[in-house]
Amino acid sequence: MQVIQRITGVKLLRISASKKDYPLFIYLPGMDGTGELLHTQTDGLIRIFEVVSVSISPHNLSNWETITLEIIELIKLELKQRNNQSIYLCGESFGGCLALKLWSFAPWLLEKVILVNPASSFNRQFLFSLGIPLTQWIPEFLYQGSTSVLLPFLASLGRMKEQDRLKLLKAMNSLPLNTVKWRLSLLKDFLIKPVELIRLTQPVLIIASGSDLLLPSLDEANRLLNYLKNGRLEILPNSGHACLLEKDVNLYQLLISNNFV
Repeated sequence: MQVIQRITGVKLLRISASKKDYPLFIYLPGMDGTGELLHTQTDGLIRIFEVVSVSISPHNLSNWETITLEIIELIKLELKQRNNQSIYLCGESFGGCLALKLWSFAPWLLEKVILVNPASSFNRQFLFSLGIPLTQWIPEFLYQGSTSVLLPFLASLGRMKEQDRLKLLKAMNSLPLNTVKWRLSLLKDFLIKPVELIRLTQPVLIIASGSDLLLPSLDEANRLLNYLKNGRLEILPNSGHACLLEKDVNLYQLLISNNFV
């Protein structure tokens, strides 16, 4: 990966070769923020896009508005160097919340939006709201050894290759405990009002996992589609939360089958 744009706390990574005449596919990562977990999908996507990923520093403790404005600034910097100004924005989990924020802040930048198991339902999950204060009592050494326990909830491990399970675990372990606490608090406080969603008119594809053990992603997708009138839903009945790492999930084919390119 090559860093192509950088401002305080965030950077833009080029995943594919530079293709200034292709539409730009921008990936907003999950809570790990690394931008490195789209690797299983790039072979298909690079056929029709220049693929880049946002990477959020593990020490970036900014609020939603600040991170969103930082990413918008990155995008504007990149657009100055491009012939094709068309942007497909793809947000997964935590990144799905960021995508909704960015979309509401600067809808004119985007042509189409893809949301993959957006974590916008997090603040309505009672057990999670209890769990956030409990993280204040977890020592750093214990946290580093406990992330593997969360893997079965975060992903359908049997549907992933071994190397991808290891990459997911590595990405999870890359975050300091203090950053995990902060980003969980962001999810707890995340809010986008129905009136904001109703105003968004670009086409949106929501990909929802039917076997998500972490969040009620299918219910949340249907809730969002009540307000996003130019939206469609793709259900992955057997997939877990981190579905883009599963060997049988092909994002490029999902876009094609939904006439989204």
